[in-house]
Amino acid sequence: LSGLDPAQPYFQGTPIEVRLDKSDAEFVDVIHTDSAPTIPNLGFGMSPAIGHIDFYPNGGVEMPGCEKNPVSQIVDIDGIWEGTRDFVACNHLRSYKYYSDSIIYPDGFLGYHCASYDLFQSGNCFPCPDDGCPNMGHYADKFKDKVKNDFMKFYLNTGEAKDFPLWRYKVTVTLSGKSKVKGYVNVALYGSGGNTRQYQITKGTLKPDNTYTAYIDVEVNVGEITKVKFLWNNNLINPTLPKLGAASITVEAGQTR
Repeated sequence: LSGLDPAQPYFQGTPIEVRLDKSDAEFVDVIHTDSAPTIPNLGFGMSPAIGHIDFYPNGGVEMPGCEKNPVSQIVDIDGIWEGTRDFVACNHLRSYKYYSDSIIYPDGFLGYHCASYDLFQSGNCFPCPDDGCPNMGHYADKFKDKVKNDFMKFYLNTGEAKDFPLWRYKVTVTLSGKSKVKGYVNVALYGSGGNTRQYQITKGTLKPDNTYTAYIDVEVNVGEITKVKFLWNNNLINPTLPKLGAASITVEAGQTR
């Protein structure tokens, strides 16, 4: 049984007989996309974990792309009816959109087992353990024999619009050069599965020999990495023409470690 943002009003906190519960099927997986309190935030979905595995994409409260202004959302690519509905219940309806996307991305929507979304964001629950990570949505049941304890919570990030899945990488850059400068460092990944756009690894003071780490959620499963593109910029004209390079760049894929 897959729960797509099960309803909060009249159901949250009620006995298991009247709401979705993991006792309802051999395997129950749940996607939470709108779990803010109904009052005053108008969250339609419940927040407690109720399945064998519960996914909280983007933290489960506010979905990327749902904060668009009403006009752009109502006159949507899918037409006025779809857009109006999305404006009223955008977070709630993301659950079925993620699910339908998951059917065509069997390797997408990897959930990381974590105590909280903040810990996930800071990289504490990266990479996947030996047993691997479950895929949120249609292929979640591939994980059913690996459920070890009650109410396992999994976190992940998604895109703002279709296609929604993102793939998580840890990128570590050690700089080389002669003097510290202010600016930012960007990295793009190239691989057998496709190439990513540039992602910012760090900004501020850049010191040679220092190491900077970022967790990035990219729009393509890069596959086997063939090349990494490194760029830095200080956004201003510097007459001393400082030079910075990358002494080393390490990329770790969450799925395959």
